[in-house]
Amino acid sequence: VYKRQIRRCRLMLTPEGYKSRLVEKQFDEYMQTFGAVCIEGPKYCGKTWTARSRAKSAAFVGNPENNFQTRTMAQISPDLVLKGDLPRLIDEWQEVPSLWDAVRFEVDKDSRKGKYILTGSATPNHKGIMHSGTARISKVRMNTMSLYETGDSTGEVSLKDLFCDNIENKITGEVTLERLIYYAVRGGWPGNLETPEKTCGKLAKEYLKTIVDDDMFSVDGVKRDSRKVWSLLHSLGRNESTLAGNSTLRKDMGAKDEIEIDRDTISDYLDIFQCLFILDDQPAYNTNLRSSRRILKSAKRHFTDPSLAVAALGATPKMLLNDLNTFGFIFESLCEHDLKIYAEYHDANLFHFRDERGNEADAIVEFPDGTWGAFEVKLGANQIDAAAEELLKLKSIMEKEGDTPPKLLCVICGMSNMAYKRPDGVYVVPITALKP
Repeated sequence: VYKRQIRRCRLMLTPEGYKSRLVEKQFDEYMQTFGAVCIEGPKYCGKTWTARSRAKSAAFVGNPENNFQTRTMAQISPDLVLKGDLPRLIDEWQEVPSLWDAVRFEVDKDSRKGKYILTGSATPNHKGIMHSGTARISKVRMNTMSLYETGDSTGEVSLKDLFCDNIENKITGEVTLERLIYYAVRGGWPGNLETPEKTCGKLAKEYLKTIVDDDMFSVDGVKRDSRKVWSLLHSLGRNESTLAGNSTLRKDMGAKDEIEIDRDTISDYLDIFQCLFILDDQPAYNTNLRSSRRILKSAKRHFTDPSLAVAALGATPKMLLNDLNTFGFIFESLCEHDLKIYAEYHDANLFHFRDERGNEADAIVEFPDGTWGAFEVKLGANQIDAAAEELLKLKSIMEKEGDTPPKLLCVICGMSNMAYKRPDGVYVVPITALKP
């Protein structure tokens, strides 16, 4: 087996130093099922390196070499770019949208699977794309790295084992508040992992600057008011991990930045942010409660990486250390970012829950068979008791209302040095010990 793995690595274009990613499991399954797979996600999250680890040849559309020769060739005759050993990687395909149709056409020619790998850091204007690619080209959403992928989680506690009630109490080690803040400021960007703590926040700041100055215009060619865009980014940072709607964002922009903006403009900006994969909101859990209580349907606001929320706020590690209320929301974002990645590894989905009476759970993980668990995220160990009470209350409500109760109740904590099951049945797990 080892010799086969070595032989395979020599055939592929795997970059030196590549860290394996959890999304590879879904990606490999899709490569065996579809003629082509498109990896989507924010810039700099590692899409190209993961694609190269599975490709035998590649065309880099964004390569500036020879005056963007590859892009020009793709614009003149897309089929020329597709020639090469299979699987063939077409990197940043959205710069020449007609490549999508060219790949779909090539996939239609025969029944072989995994012929092409596309990567894209923006959803292009669909003008010129004739077909959706249904049943031919599948999409995989890639996130920035989780703490388990970066090596900052020991992985002593498995999400799957939690649902199986198969976890032994164990000491997982001390984690300082300063270290948790560093993880959030640094983010899960593969190229930022070795950056010193003093400068690790610069990447996310420059990332947002590029979004405002260049990337928004490149999506649809529309010039936007950068002052209003920055104000909306600041407002999203202030409302990270909350249920703030568009009207709340609009009021916040007016109150904090004295910006007047209409609802349609906010919707337009948010749509562009979605196209650029810098937002990844957490949808509400759709229960089947028989009671007349109203379940709130608003999604929870999230940047695609906690470092972007920090950058949008203009915060520094010292500022977050002196404002633990704000960092509490950032820490929740970090935990839910990782929890989503771990859930998707098992084909599960991440939601949140809140009803009109204030009953809530920060996160809900639901498996395809309907099994689900409720999670609360707390920074300090002194908050665990109150969080456990909320989870037990939610379970009791579900049972009384005739709905399927959660199989798992868990508090994800930052400042805890143990993973354990409480006498009331609620698990407590440090985020720095969790894995899929």
